[in-house]
Amino acid sequence: MIGLIGKKLGMTRQFEEDGRSVPVTVIEAGPCVITQVKNEDNEGYSAVQMGFGAKKPKNTPMPMQGHFRKAGTDPLRTVIEFRVDEGHEYKAGDTVGVDLLAETVKVDVTGTTKGRGFSGNIKRHGHHRGPDGHGSKNVRAMGSIGMHTFPGRVLPGKAMPGQYGNKQETKKNLKVVAVDQDKNLILVKGSVPGHRNGIVFIRPSR
Repeated sequence: MIGLIGKKLGMTRQFEEDGRSVPVTVIEAGPCVITQVKNEDNEGYSAVQMGFGAKKPKNTPMPMQGHFRKAGTDPLRTVIEFRVDEGHEYKAGDTVGVDLLAETVKVDVTGTTKGRGFSGNIKRHGHHRGPDGHGSKNVRAMGSIGMHTFPGRVLPGKAMPGQYGNKQETKKNLKVVAVDQDKNLILVKGSVPGHRNGIVFIRPSR
């Protein structure tokens, strides 16, 4: 089943009937335009390519302008594809909205996490500080990173300072709290990766 491309608008909360407060993320899902339908005969696999978000033609490469023109749509900012089974009824130029997820109970949301640059071991991995006693110089530095003669090396995967964030991450089985088809909004329980106004991909959970 195909999914949707959306934009994370932020977080708020919903109150359930028993008065409990539920934290939710508001996502503007669609409308998405199908720009290409791939099949086994031509591309070797079956998929539906779709786009989301307006883009100025002057900022769109000429090959992509022709691609969008062939689909009968204006240039779109974000284009991805979803694998589907053969026998679907989607065709280029169709518009898919949040109503696609109206009956969905749980979804998987993929986004790019906030980039925090080169971070130390305390911020990146939650390590403890060093001693704060008089004369201590090991306040935020790492401790030992390996053994002695054997194995005589730093093992792969050792938690060390480095690039933190700015990578694709998927939150699975998020409960769909509400769907507003008039405003193309979907509310999911909990947080999703990325900053406000970041692009996310939404798929029904398997």
